[in-house]
Amino acid sequence: MASLWHISVVVVLVLLGGSDANPVAPRRSQLDVTHKKPLQTFRPFNIAHRGSNGEIPEETAAAYVRAIEEGADFIETDILASKDGHLICFHDVTLDDTTDVADRAEFAGRKRTYEVERANVTGWFVVDFTLRELKSLRVKQRYEFRDQQYNWKYNIITFDEFILIALYADRVVGIYPEIKSPIFINQYVKWSGGKKFEDKFVETLVKYGYKGEYMSEDWLKKPLFIQSFAPTSLIYISNMTNSPKLLLIEVTTVRTQDTNQSYSEITSNGYLKFISKYVIGIGPWKDTVVPPENNQLGPQTDLVARAHALNLQVHPYTFRNENQFLHFNFHQDPYAEYEYWLTEIGVDGLFTDFTGSLHKYQEWTSPYQMKAKNAESIIK
Repeated sequence: MASLWHISVVVVLVLLGGSDANPVAPRRSQLDVTHKKPLQTFRPFNIAHRGSNGEIPEETAAAYVRAIEEGADFIETDILASKDGHLICFHDVTLDDTTDVADRAEFAGRKRTYEVERANVTGWFVVDFTLRELKSLRVKQRYEFRDQQYNWKYNIITFDEFILIALYADRVVGIYPEIKSPIFINQYVKWSGGKKFEDKFVETLVKYGYKGEYMSEDWLKKPLFIQSFAPTSLIYISNMTNSPKLLLIEVTTVRTQDTNQSYSEITSNGYLKFISKYVIGIGPWKDTVVPPENNQLGPQTDLVARAHALNLQVHPYTFRNENQFLHFNFHQDPYAEYEYWLTEIGVDGLFTDFTGSLHKYQEWTSPYQMKAKNAESIIK
């Protein structure tokens, strides 16, 4: 049976936007929801990577609702922009891999080739579609080896709708949006008054009351981490919001999309010290922290230790249950992988496709204690 909050989220999304409209900010009274259970802050954060996308197609309302039901501390999303300037939740700048756009005759002529992060990419790009058109598409599971029963049942959601899912949960749930491909978006989407993608991103957060430094009273009421692979975007928005930010770090062979810096440059002591003025943490690909060889774990690098020495949190990505994503050391056991990263490596949060698995592991090893009276009194 669906929970009452699950039903209320569905009703809110229908009332505020339906299938083809961008929802406006609800009345303040609608957002003054009293949450009895605060965000847990005593153990590493369970970050639902694109929602519970190991089960349900990524970045859909259903995937986020499922992640919250399974115990996510934060729901994570990628923010892009439509042709008409609306912010949407979608991972790729092209629609090809996870929507039915290729089967839609009316969009056959929209296929384009653009340069994206110094490479030519051909496909159907989000920046060539209005929000109404994007809302008409249906999405599917990215990986064929995952459950296909939910394919084509859900559509793309907006940043506003994503935020409302978190705000209407029956407990405090944080959001973890990424400023995705800002160089590309700013090149092809234009807003009035000379505003940039980053301006619209922050405006949306402010509209819903997201503010405050990490662990402040305001932050605990509406927890937020802002993430990006583009350091210049994080520096730019630092002038607009004091909400905590994290620099995402690509694999060792990929340079930063905006500053064209190498992995070794952005993970050097000097750069980490510099960027720590603007961010509270880093989000590295997990195999750069512990590089594997022949699918066996190699020696741990000192990245986590050096980050922690600068008071930077470390939230590695991405943890997936399937055997093809698990190194042989874990013996096909995702719980063994969680134990290794949480106890031996000592990270501060994990991006996972399977929120329920991480939540179960953490409840077994460090169960939630209803003793956080100070945090709870702040929420009330």
